[in-house]
Amino acid sequence: MDRDVVERLLQKRGEPGYRMDQIVRAQRAGAQSWDEVTTLGKALRGQLAEHAPLWSVTPKERLLSVDGTVKWRLGLADGREIEAVLIAHARGRRTLCVSSQVGCALACRFCSTGTMGFGRDLTTWEIVEQALLAADEADRQNARLSNVVFMGMGEPMQNLLSVFRAVEELHRPSPGLGISARQIAISTVGWVPGIAALQDFALPVRLAVSLHAADDETRTRMMPINQRYPIASLLAACRRYCDSTGRRVFIEYLLLDGVNDSAADAKRLARLLRDGRFHINLIEYNATGGEFRGARPERRELFLATLERAGLEASVRRSRGADVMAACGQLVTSSAARSAPASV
Repeated sequence: MDRDVVERLLQKRGEPGYRMDQIVRAQRAGAQSWDEVTTLGKALRGQLAEHAPLWSVTPKERLLSVDGTVKWRLGLADGREIEAVLIAHARGRRTLCVSSQVGCALACRFCSTGTMGFGRDLTTWEIVEQALLAADEADRQNARLSNVVFMGMGEPMQNLLSVFRAVEELHRPSPGLGISARQIAISTVGWVPGIAALQDFALPVRLAVSLHAADDETRTRMMPINQRYPIASLLAACRRYCDSTGRRVFIEYLLLDGVNDSAADAKRLARLLRDGRFHINLIEYNATGGEFRGARPERRELFLATLERAGLEASVRRSRGADVMAACGQLVTSSAARSAPASV
């Protein structure tokens, strides 16, 4: 729903403040239309139905991976589409990979979303409703939505107002989802002003930065944003964030065959990050139909061992959902404004 529209209508009618909580509880209980929100009077339900649908996102397709990952294609009120992914873990935990924009303007060459161009920012409630759908799916699997990562479609740091408001709603106890702020991660490909803004955000969410190369020449070929915010500028912002918040930064590093996966690359990365402020996640590449291939297993293990010998904390993040194109870098629909410029 468009929460701003709904709240204005409730205020205009002089409704008590708990009405919005009743609406959110009805969504969490599975209500699909205002007629099903029976805690509200019939006249109020009718008026709300005239001004805004109960849901801002509508499932168009649900795909189930062999590893238990669920991917949705979700329709928006303006006809555009996004995707969201729910990843299964042990002990009944589930992680939602949530989208923050339709498409993306930053055009990373290894990412399918970047081929869409930029459509628009998502509203706060379009983000939150992805989590409500995921929580319902987890409940039906006798599991729980324990983590949310802003690693789906779009650059979250370019939509910070909606993202911050969504995080606050996700963190809020009942009728919110009550997700610990430390179990929410905001990822960026290197939008430095957003990192600075995150320093001052009240909730202690995690910061993940997609670095993917240890030198500017390689990173610029892969990620045009590096022309605007090169590695030195990006890591300086990360260190200021660490010093201000006392929290580490998670460095995402996609291993690509013959591009950034040599022992020399690992040593350069170690020199950049050896001050103890970072944890490195090595990511397996998922095919997107482009020019790249994933690093061979023996190269990945050598890269990991080189980092560990240098004293860095590093781990390998395994791909999930690749058989339904739900893995990292594979999210794409046809509904963004493909003609929009990919500006940085």
